[in-house]
Amino acid sequence: MIDELNVAMPAEYSDICPIADKDFHNEMSILVEQPAFQQVVSLVLPNYKYSELKHILLGLNSKHEFQMKVMKPYLDGLLAKSSSGLTYSGMENIDEEIPNLFITNHRDIVLDSAQLSYLLLKAGRKSCEIAIGNNLLIFDWINKLVRLNKSFIVKRNLGRIQTLKAAIQLSGYMHFAITQKKECIWLAQREGRCKDSNDRTQESLLKMLTYGARDKSIVEALKELNIAPIAISYEYDPNDYLKAKDFLMTDKNPNWKKNSQDDLISMQTGIQGFKGHVHYSFTPCINDELDKIPADLDKLLTIRRICRIIDRAIHENYKIFKTNYIAHDILFDNKEFADRYTPDDKEAFTSYLTAQIDKTDIKLSEFDRFYMYTKMLQMYSNPLTNQLEALK
Repeated sequence: MIDELNVAMPAEYSDICPIADKDFHNEMSILVEQPAFQQVVSLVLPNYKYSELKHILLGLNSKHEFQMKVMKPYLDGLLAKSSSGLTYSGMENIDEEIPNLFITNHRDIVLDSAQLSYLLLKAGRKSCEIAIGNNLLIFDWINKLVRLNKSFIVKRNLGRIQTLKAAIQLSGYMHFAITQKKECIWLAQREGRCKDSNDRTQESLLKMLTYGARDKSIVEALKELNIAPIAISYEYDPNDYLKAKDFLMTDKNPNWKKNSQDDLISMQTGIQGFKGHVHYSFTPCINDELDKIPADLDKLLTIRRICRIIDRAIHENYKIFKTNYIAHDILFDNKEFADRYTPDDKEAFTSYLTAQIDKTDIKLSEFDRFYMYTKMLQMYSNPLTNQLEALK
């Protein structure tokens, strides 16, 4: 089951697909000689001699071996240090013989997908292929590394014509991966993280997913992907103050843009920062729900209905933590959920928010601090707000 299927990769996907196992050893032998890779590995794994790790890497022959012998042990250690535990529910909803497109809400640049594969591997299942934007692949060695770790590339920041071509290529690859390679895929429900945690599936994302089966209706094209939403819940978001800073900078200057260094800082903070309890809620494939959509429904309305189906599955299945209840009560100035936490819990959470804002690397006025504080309250309260609405 774990072995990579012997399926020929169409040439049109060669520049975005994961590296094939038959090429794994050769590509890894090139990667381990990169000075930048060696430097980063020495920082991330300070207790390892690089020569020893290099020997391990050169002894691997597949992406699965890489994940089981290197990535899984790394995540074991990382989660022990940076979380109160990673749990999941509902995996019984997923037939391991059917490849799924797992669509999730998006909190962390790296860990959302990495933790999903980690959970699947721990359950004795195949890990999933991962969609990753090329805006994060600022060096060639990073591109090679992620493709050795079952990632495929999403081309971004292109011109209008090139963007359409890239979307057709990407959608075609995902349909190929699921129907021919029989691989599961992870995809965020929107481009980039949802910084205020008000998770909504982008209509343009679903439209893109239909391009790979353009001879079929919208519903039939999406059914081919066996979409199964997953709700990801973090008790604490290590990037909360950085996301609040992004909102602040954009509010001050609508033309402000993050740079690649900002993305690297977000990745490092998300990986190493404390997350508290993290939970993944697996929900059933939505194909039965798609079958209920009238065949004569307008295309735009069809896309919007499917977005709502995915959103509802995610919103209903958030795991709600004390941080969410406290933030909701503070933001709306009431005590609706006061029975879910203690006064000490509330004081600890507000102190946490203040300490996070103190980490900001720019000078802040009192108004700036209040603005960031409010934005962070919204981040933590929105999952609860959405769940309450979905469960009505």
